[in-house]
Amino acid sequence: MEAAILLENVDLSLGRGAGRVHILKQISLTIKRGAAISLTGPSGSGKSTLLMAMAGLERPDFGRIEIDGTDIGALNEDRLARFRGAKIGIVFQSFHLISTMTALENVAIPLELAGVETAFARAGTELAAVGLKDRLDHYPAELSGGEQQRVALARALAPNPPILLADEPTGNLDAETGAGIIELIFALKAARGTTLVLVTHDGALAERCDTIVRLKSGRIDPAQA
Repeated sequence: MEAAILLENVDLSLGRGAGRVHILKQISLTIKRGAAISLTGPSGSGKSTLLMAMAGLERPDFGRIEIDGTDIGALNEDRLARFRGAKIGIVFQSFHLISTMTALENVAIPLELAGVETAFARAGTELAAVGLKDRLDHYPAELSGGEQQRVALARALAPNPPILLADEPTGNLDAETGAGIIELIFALKAARGTTLVLVTHDGALAERCDTIVRLKSGRIDPAQA
C-alpha cells in the first residue's frame, strides 16, 4: 500500500548566517494511510519543524518528502499551496482564526479557495460535526478556547483531506476541554479514515496512536525501539 507520508534522509536548517541552526538531521520515516502517529520528544527536538516540513511549510535543505504519492519538493509555491489545500489539514496550538469573520466564514474559506460552490453549506455541516451548529454566526472573540479549536478543526477537515497534522492542539486549553478536543479528533479520524500526525508532550495521548516517533536533537531516537 502506498504510504500517506514518506520522508527520505531529510535535513532542514532554519535561520541565516551565523544564526543558522540545523534542526532536522537525516530523518527517514514512512507513515501508512489511515495510521495515527505521534511525534514526541523534548522541547527543541524538532517535532514542530518536522510537522511543518510534512505540510510543505518548511522546505528541507536535503532529502525527499512525498505526500500522498507526490514529491512536494518538485512543486512550486503556487502548486504546493493548492496541493496542501486539497491534501493536508493543519491544526495548531494557537487557533489562527480570522477575528473579523464568523465561525461559518472561517470554515468556508478553504472551500471557497478550492472553488467549491456549496462552500457555506459544507462549512455548516462541518461545524455541526464538531458540535457547533448553534454557533455559526459567532465571531472568535465570542467563542471559548475549546470552541475556537473546534472551529479550527472543522476548517482543517472541511476539504476532506486525507492527512491531518496537529501541532499540540490542546496546548492552549484546560485539561477537560483538551480531552474533549482529542476525543473529537480521534472520532473524526476514525470516521473518515484520515491519516493523523500529532505532535504532543502528553505521554498518555501519544500512547493512543498506532506508533510513537520520538525525536532527540533533530533525529529519530534510535532507542525508541
